[in-house]
Amino acid sequence: MLKPEEIKPVSLKYNLQSWSVQGGLNPIPVEKADGIYFWDYEGNRYSDMSSQLVNLNLGHGNRAIIEAIKAQAEQYCYMSPSFGVAARAELARMIVELLPDNFGKIFFTNGGADANENAIKMARMYTGRYKVFSRYRSYHGSTFGAGNLTGEPRRYPLEPGIPGFVKFFDPYLYRETIPFESEETAGAYYLAKLREQIGYENPETIAAIVMETVTGSNGIIVPPKGYMEGVRKICDDFGIMMICDEVMTGFCRTGKMFGFEHFNVKPDLVSFAKGVTCGYAQLGGVAVCSKVAAFFDDHLLSCGLTYSGHPLACAAGVACVNYYAEANVLDNVNKVGKVLGEELEKLKAKHACVGDVRYIGLFSAIELVKDKKTKEPIVPYGKDPKGVMKKVIGLLNARKFMTYSHENMFLIAPPLIITLEQLLEEMAKVDDVLSAVDREMGEW
Repeated sequence: MLKPEEIKPVSLKYNLQSWSVQGGLNPIPVEKADGIYFWDYEGNRYSDMSSQLVNLNLGHGNRAIIEAIKAQAEQYCYMSPSFGVAARAELARMIVELLPDNFGKIFFTNGGADANENAIKMARMYTGRYKVFSRYRSYHGSTFGAGNLTGEPRRYPLEPGIPGFVKFFDPYLYRETIPFESEETAGAYYLAKLREQIGYENPETIAAIVMETVTGSNGIIVPPKGYMEGVRKICDDFGIMMICDEVMTGFCRTGKMFGFEHFNVKPDLVSFAKGVTCGYAQLGGVAVCSKVAAFFDDHLLSCGLTYSGHPLACAAGVACVNYYAEANVLDNVNKVGKVLGEELEKLKAKHACVGDVRYIGLFSAIELVKDKKTKEPIVPYGKDPKGVMKKVIGLLNARKFMTYSHENMFLIAPPLIITLEQLLEEMAKVDDVLSAVDREMGEW
């Protein structure tokens, strides 16, 4: 085992870090973690205010999950997908029972990207169509299929892309130039444009519309009133599968078990990952409605993964789903999330650099601008030549507030077990950093 002082140099020498220019990286060697905190080997305590990658919903060191993994390891660690595994069967049953009554079965994957890959494969097999619609401000993974599904700049290295992937615009009201009278009016406008685009693309070729229920890393964009219901109507009118990407929003993050529950819709397929095991083991999946499940009773399901429904991961998943209920996690998300929203609104009113704040449950983002009136972002889309957002994150990290940025925004999405006292302590750090940004952004 490496000594503490060896971890960083060995990591830098042998590991490639995702989404990073490799020169100049400075990884923090982590010794231990508990709850919403983790510590380095020098005893410094850091607050995990992004739940790592918005997946550590139940925080670090949850004993129920750890013991479930240990118990499964004692029984056996692996059994191929063709065998009956208690944890695999139980977790599938539990998830189906959490979903609306139109759902029937689960196909397990290794994570969110391959969940989305398999969701679009199933939609194409079921419908016999090949086009898939997704939004520009979206991230669905970086594997080849999920990366083509993605709309934001992380898809660029995959171009030229796979034929049949079509992008449409998000209802991103903060940056919309049309002064809509209401959310409903805005939603109706975007739905009309989507319906028009579907007509131009030939509805009979479109297999699915895929959406993050609430746009995640690209800005916590909450759909306006009536929008999700309108997309459901469009799908019904044209025989298109509605796929909700719940990789980030699933498992209590937004104040509901699944994000789409806020919008009175029943999707046809739901992709999930992250919060199903909270990062204690890798697991994702696709939940399919009963009519899709029945289709594959008589048709080949041409999907497969060596580690589909890995027993250790499924054991962790069973423990997680049980813990959400037993610990009343949703109650805490809604209680603390209400205060988070109030604190974010205070920051928006106070700071010149805060253009907008968006939040639902414990899922939020602060959007930074150079000018509130013009809404000019603090960095241009897809670029940060002066490293401005890196400086902002550096200011937060210096106060041991750990999160990440995307475009001109940074996320606040703490573990769902955070207390009110912990939240207020951390939001004071954000206030302090935003004051520094107000003072210094003119020089940036």
